[in-house]
Amino acid sequence: MKKVELLSPAGDLERLKIACLYGADAIYIGGREYSLRANATNFSLEEIKEGCSFAHELGKKVYLTLNIVFHNEDINGVYDYIKSVVECGIDAFIVSDLFLVKYIKDNFQVEVHLSTQDSVTNLESVKYLEKERVDRVVLAREVARDDIKKIIAETNMDIEVFIHGAMCTFVSGRCVLSNYFTNRDANRGGCAQICRFCFDLDDSKNPFSMAVKDLNMANYIKDMIEIGITSFKIEGRMRSPFYLATVLSSYRRIIDAVYENNLTDDLLKKEIKILSRVSNRENSTHFYDHKANLSDQYYSGRQEASNQDYLGIITAKKDDYYQLKQRNYFKIGDKIEIITPNMDIIEVIVDNIYNDKMEAIEVANQADSTLYIKFNKDIPMFSMLRKSYLN
Repeated sequence: MKKVELLSPAGDLERLKIACLYGADAIYIGGREYSLRANATNFSLEEIKEGCSFAHELGKKVYLTLNIVFHNEDINGVYDYIKSVVECGIDAFIVSDLFLVKYIKDNFQVEVHLSTQDSVTNLESVKYLEKERVDRVVLAREVARDDIKKIIAETNMDIEVFIHGAMCTFVSGRCVLSNYFTNRDANRGGCAQICRFCFDLDDSKNPFSMAVKDLNMANYIKDMIEIGITSFKIEGRMRSPFYLATVLSSYRRIIDAVYENNLTDDLLKKEIKILSRVSNRENSTHFYDHKANLSDQYYSGRQEASNQDYLGIITAKKDDYYQLKQRNYFKIGDKIEIITPNMDIIEVIVDNIYNDKMEAIEVANQADSTLYIKFNKDIPMFSMLRKSYLN
């Protein structure tokens, strides 16, 4: 049985490299045009080429999103853009408009994946798409387990599903709240996430929210592998490098344990704890194992706290000292963890910190500053420091 793919988002070149190093098998990115995350940094053609080269050297794949809902004016230049991206080394396109499927398959030797923006929820649609030469369908987030299983059993289509991250309040790809409230087209990259807003109601003292909780499928990874899903997709091209590294490494450990037949309750509980810590919203399995209900959604009193666990990332080594780009507060005497691209988790006590002038300091409290720390063991580049999750 072919091993399931772990698919990561990346909003820029730094995050693509982090995703490759922390366990992703493939990465999906957006270019400066035609992408549904217009507010992400996204990739120039030169960055796409560099990203593909970096990923391919590690045996990873890169997919490019062309998943806006095209209007007439959006089509200008798209064919030349596709040709340029193919020349950069892209492995597949994720599209939402079917006219692109025929053009790409007629002219290039790359895969075409149908975006979740098409909201595919049934077997007959997948059969039709199979005839149209689509290589993979990213199912809508609203599809239940039995329907996924039926689609896989009765087609030869590769099936991709989301396993972690934010959910659309409405059916995937069919929301126009952003258009009406802010004149930003959610289906052409401008989503203002109106569903996350809190609204005042005349007859209530509490603000009303229609936002849904985040998706977390860690408890069902083994089951999803067994029914034959091709790719597990993580949401979040605008998420931080720390978020990606943490989520990817947790799911990497769970997936590998399933294939090695040593997934224990203790391992699963530990990874679920880690995943819950890195999120700023509560989690649910949503439609996979039950009909959506009140437990999957916020209605009032919703709070989102900025994650303060990420302390910094190791970017270089100078003599015996590791250079660190700081993110959050820590101090001498703190017990912290170092997570590494090797999937190791190293617990240490901070006993030295130096500023960019190599002067000893007691407290690191300036975000984005360059610091130096000496450890008594070798630490790989791009390792990240975080507050201790082991206790």
